[in-house]
Amino acid sequence: MRELFLKTLELTDQAGKQRRYEYSILIDEMDVGPFACESYGIKVAEKGGEAISIPNLTCSVARIDELSELLLRNGVTPITVSDVVQDWL
Repeated sequence: MRELFLKTLELTDQAGKQRRYEYSILIDEMDVGPFACESYGIKVAEKGGEAISIPNLTCSVARIDELSELLLRNGVTPITVSDVVQDWL
């Protein structure tokens, strides 16, 4: 599995503490019957803290771009990324 780094966001939490989050696209292969296709997932990691990786969400470049833009635009953190992805699917 490879990671394509997208961006680092600095966000302020409810307590006023600055936190840094790194966003990446995960690139892997997924078996589809007798064939394999490139699949894409997402990773959100707090610098020095929690990280979550969700592989194999889609085989579409356009869809993973849409999801990554949504996560970045809304500053989604590792704690809430699973809920956002579930709604997105």
